[in-house]
Amino acid sequence: MSGESFNWHEFLGRWQQEWVPRADEDEDEDGGQTVAGPGRPGAHEAVIAAAEERLGRRLPPSYREFLAVSDGWHVDETAGVYQLGGAADIDRFRDPYGMTPLYEENLGDNPPEEDVLLAGMWQRALRLETDSDMSYALLDPGDIDQDGEWALYVYKGWGGELPDRYPSFRAYMEAMYRGFHCDRVDRSDFVNATTRAQDAHVDDAYRLALGGRYEEALPLLEEALSFGRPRSAVLLNQLRHLLAPHSSQDYGTLVADPRYLPELLPVQAMTPARGEWRLGGDDHWLGMMTARGAARQTAEAVLGAVRDGTHRYAPPGPWGGAVAEARESARWGATDAAWRVLRDALALWETPGPSLIAPIGLLADPVLGPLITPERGREILATPRAGQTGPAPEPVPDLDPPGLAWLTEPAANRLPLDGYRCVWVEGIDPARLPALIGEEGAELSAPAHPREASWQAPKPHEREGVELWEDRAVVAVGRTAEAWAFAFDGHSHRHLNKLFMSPAAAASSSGRAVVVWRDPRPSSPGDHPAAFHLSVAEQGKELYAFTVRGTKIQRSGAIPDALDPARLFRPQNTERDGERRVLEALHTELGLSLPRFALTHGRLPTFTTRSWTQAPPAGEGFAYAYISLGQHRP
Repeated sequence: MSGESFNWHEFLGRWQQEWVPRADEDEDEDGGQTVAGPGRPGAHEAVIAAAEERLGRRLPPSYREFLAVSDGWHVDETAGVYQLGGAADIDRFRDPYGMTPLYEENLGDNPPEEDVLLAGMWQRALRLETDSDMSYALLDPGDIDQDGEWALYVYKGWGGELPDRYPSFRAYMEAMYRGFHCDRVDRSDFVNATTRAQDAHVDDAYRLALGGRYEEALPLLEEALSFGRPRSAVLLNQLRHLLAPHSSQDYGTLVADPRYLPELLPVQAMTPARGEWRLGGDDHWLGMMTARGAARQTAEAVLGAVRDGTHRYAPPGPWGGAVAEARESARWGATDAAWRVLRDALALWETPGPSLIAPIGLLADPVLGPLITPERGREILATPRAGQTGPAPEPVPDLDPPGLAWLTEPAANRLPLDGYRCVWVEGIDPARLPALIGEEGAELSAPAHPREASWQAPKPHEREGVELWEDRAVVAVGRTAEAWAFAFDGHSHRHLNKLFMSPAAAASSSGRAVVVWRDPRPSSPGDHPAAFHLSVAEQGKELYAFTVRGTKIQRSGAIPDALDPARLFRPQNTERDGERRVLEALHTELGLSLPRFALTHGRLPTFTTRSWTQAPPAGEGFAYAYISLGQHRP
C-alpha cells in the first residue's frame, strides 16, 4: 500500500468536501459554528525536510505525501485521536509511561515477531497527534513493509488494551475516513457521492445474493458496512450465518419488523435457548428484544418454543409446503431426503422485503436447523431464489452412509466406553414404539439431541418406584428408508449380563422385530470381553438369537446361515471385524439401517423403554454404581 500510488489530493479533497459536523458538534465550545473542514494547507518540502532532519530519518512515503497535501488533519474520531499535527509538531514518543518493560516481560522464550516489534515500538515511535482523549497516534520506524511504509499504532491510554495496528499511515487515514462516514450515517443532510455509491453497492449485492452470486456480494457488503451504510450489516450477517450455521449473528431492529420477525426473532433466540447467554440471563435478552421493538410476550413465547424444541419454521406459499414435507422426513431421521426436498424448492423461496436474502429461519427449526451444514449453507446461498435466475450449484453429497457398518467407526461425539443398542420393528409407524416397548405412560418427546436426552435422563436411584436393577433405556425414534421403525440408544453404559431380557418379542406383536446390543468396549485389556447380541422375533415369539462374548457363543433357534455367528465372528479376527460383518449382514439380509447424521447431529423424538433387564432371582443381590463425569452422564 505505497503512498506513491495513492492520490492524496483526491482523497483528502473528497473528505473535505463531504465534511459536516456530527450531530453533537454543530457548534463549538463558544457557541459559534464549527470550522468548515478538517484540512490545512500542505507543508512545503523544506518544512518536511526540516522535520526529517530534526528526527534523524526520512518519513514513510504515505505520511510524507499526506503532509505535502495537508499539514495536519482534524480526524474527528468519536473516542481517541482528534487532531493530527503538522510536520513541525511531529516528535518522539519516548515511552513516558514505561510501557516497554511491561511488554518485554511478557514476551516469553520464543515470542512471535509481531510481539517483539510491539515491545520495542514504545521507544522508537514518533507521536503524531496534538489533541486526543488520552490516545496516541504512533508511527513505528521499526515496523516497515516492503514499500517502506511504517506501521501506525493507536494506543488508547484509558482502555488498557493492546494498541490498534494499521500497516501504514494511509491505511489509518482510510479507516478514519470510513469512521467519519459511520459517525454521520444517521444525519439526513449527509448525502454525497460516496454514500450514494455505497448504497448502490448494497443494492447490487442484494440482487447478486438473490441470484446465487453470494461470493460477489460479500466484498460489496463488507465495504458498505465499513462505511456504516443501512442494510449492509443485516445482509452481510445472513451470508455469514449460512456460511457458518452454528455461529451467532445479530439482526438488530429487524427482529421486530412484522415482515422479518418470523424468520429472524427465532434465530436470534437460539443463543439464549442454548444457554450461551450469560449476562443478565433471559431478562436481559428479552429487554434487548423489547428495546428493539418486539413485544415482550412474543419474544418470551419464541424463546420458550426454541428452547423446548416445539418451534416450527412455517413460511407461507410453496416454499412453506416444501418445508413441512422436509420436516416430516427429517422428523424420523431421513435427513438426506429432507435436504433434497428443501434443495429442490429453494428457488420458490420469496423474500418478504429488501432486507432478507435467504431463508435464515431454517436455522432455528429444531428438526431442520441441524441439517444446514456449512456446505449446505453455501448451497443455499449459491441457489438463485426469489424469482432470480442463474445456474444451480453442484449438489452437496448425501451425508448418511448406507447400512449399519458406520456404528463400528470411532466417533468424536460418543464416549470411548459407550455401547449401543437398537430395536427395529418392520412396517409400523414409529409413533407406536412407546406402546410396544415403552415404560408405563411413555410418550414421544419433542425433538431432542439423542446424546443430551440420554445424559439428562434421571438414573434409577433418582426415580421413585424404579428398582436399582432396572435398565430403562432412553431411545431416539425414527424410520429407516426400508420402512423399519427404530428405537436407538447410542450411549448405553450398561453391560449385557445374565439378567438381560430382549425386547424383541414384545416389539414384534404385529410383525418382525430385531434387537441388537453392542456392549460398551472394555476400558483396559484386563476387563471382561465386550459382548454382541442379536435377537429376531415375529408375532410375539423369538425366532432366533445369539450372544457373542470373546470366543464364547450362546445361541438359540434356527439362525440363518448368513447370520451364523460362528461364521461372522472368527477367532483369527478382531472382535470389531466380527461386529462389522454381522452389521453388514443385517443390512444385506434384513434391510436394516440407521441414519448416522440424525443420531449424531440431528434431533429426534425420544422415549424411555421398559427395563432391558429382569429382576435378580430370589436370594441374589444387585449392585449399582454411578460415576459422575461432570456434564457427561454415563
